[in-house]
Amino acid sequence: MAISITVRRATAQDAESVATCLESAFEPFRSQYTREAFEDTVLSPQAVRARMQQMTIYVAGIADFKIVGTIAAAMEGEEGHLRGMAVLPAWQGHSIAKHLLHVAEHDLATAGCVRLTLNTTMPLQRAIRFYERNGFIPSGRITDFFGMPLHEYTKPLSLHPPADSD
Repeated sequence: MAISITVRRATAQDAESVATCLESAFEPFRSQYTREAFEDTVLSPQAVRARMQQMTIYVAGIADFKIVGTIAAAMEGEEGHLRGMAVLPAWQGHSIAKHLLHVAEHDLATAGCVRLTLNTTMPLQRAIRFYERNGFIPSGRITDFFGMPLHEYTKPLSLHPPADSD
């Protein structure tokens, strides 16, 4: 049975569901994060609403729009940045992340973005493989993320991206 996935921009009313999604997706990695890094990654509903003032947050929903995934995107000049991608554990492997990424990339490319970045940590190996399959490469830039190495990945962006995989 095919799953119908819809991606839309989040509203303030979605903040609780976005926070729950982040918490559920990152909980298995809590012990591999510093306390501060985990708190900066797993946002409270209030922090989600604050992020909405700086970034566009997208949500992926199924059926009667039960939120099962999220990603945030922002653009400065011609460079876009992604952050906070999360998919509920029960929905990982169902192309939710691919749908979220495609919508965010399309919107950024339409707005004139030519280069996209994201940062990730080494505990997130499955996410890193996903990003690499979808055209991201390590830039070599590593910064400190509350006591953890934070690795930057980058990707050129256009309105007609090549086909990718989940």
